[in-house]
Amino acid sequence: MPLFDLPLDQLRDYRPESGEPDDFDAFWKRTLDESSAFPLDPEFEPYDGALSTVDVHDVTFSGWGGHRIRAWLNVPAGAEGPLPCVVHYLGYGGGRGLPHDHLVWPAAGWATLLVDTRGQGAVNSHSAGSTPDPHGGGNPQSPGFMTRGILDPDAYYYRRVFTDAVRAVEVARTHPSVDPDRIVVHGGSQGGGIAQAVAGLSPHVKAALIDVPFLSHFRRAVEITDKDPYQEIVRFLATQHGLAEQVFRTLSYFDGISFAARATVPALYSVALMDTICPPSTVFAAYNHWAGPKEIEVYPWNNHEGGSSAHRAVQLRMLRDLG
Repeated sequence: MPLFDLPLDQLRDYRPESGEPDDFDAFWKRTLDESSAFPLDPEFEPYDGALSTVDVHDVTFSGWGGHRIRAWLNVPAGAEGPLPCVVHYLGYGGGRGLPHDHLVWPAAGWATLLVDTRGQGAVNSHSAGSTPDPHGGGNPQSPGFMTRGILDPDAYYYRRVFTDAVRAVEVARTHPSVDPDRIVVHGGSQGGGIAQAVAGLSPHVKAALIDVPFLSHFRRAVEITDKDPYQEIVRFLATQHGLAEQVFRTLSYFDGISFAARATVPALYSVALMDTICPPSTVFAAYNHWAGPKEIEVYPWNNHEGGSSAHRAVQLRMLRDLG
């Protein structure tokens, strides 16, 4: 795949208007206030992961609507807590898998809460999920998750996912092995978009690691890439004529640009200039709006894999410096 987006010097200055609705903050305050009416009720069950250096807990907690969300908590065995914690969110379609899939952060001395994504991890996925999404949204939809409830912000799928993710930070803070003042959110692709949203919504995040984030600058994304998952929106609009204004109004409540503009903690982003799934201009659109201290690692010759393990080394050094 050749370079297809704006040149890097233009990307570094690319800062489009967010187009957010006037009631963006009120919408999310109401959403989180409604969610707080349900007790968090975290449960941490010891799990035999056959890992001699990591203690594992099978976690459940109440997310949006009181629905039970699954997660893994991996803690370095024998470590004297409380420890800093990475709350990790997953890429599109993936589930939480098994505890031994998530050992990088514990190897660095950090507890890790690996959060399942409701409804995902069952089809065309490398890792199994275990959290259903009981709320369907009601409208016709393209296969996938991008158009589930897309005609109404209250019904949209990512309202539930982002709320689950904010509450996951609160869950991590309740565990005695975790220092509640040292929570870092992390994810790549969809997980990066979720981490970006949580950093803008939760007051309990200390820093954010955001890799090739999805769910940013929706309008440009659907116009510039022919890849899924953004193409799910295109296929929906190709048959549901006359609904574009309503669709993009809904998406304006979930755009990473707006969350980035509300995030004031340090952030480390990554972007790949040949990324056809999350085009670099959509990543820079959010990054350039980030309100706190920030750095971005650019991988000129990579697609959606971004910097892979090379970038993980950069992140590990950042976590070491955060302490």
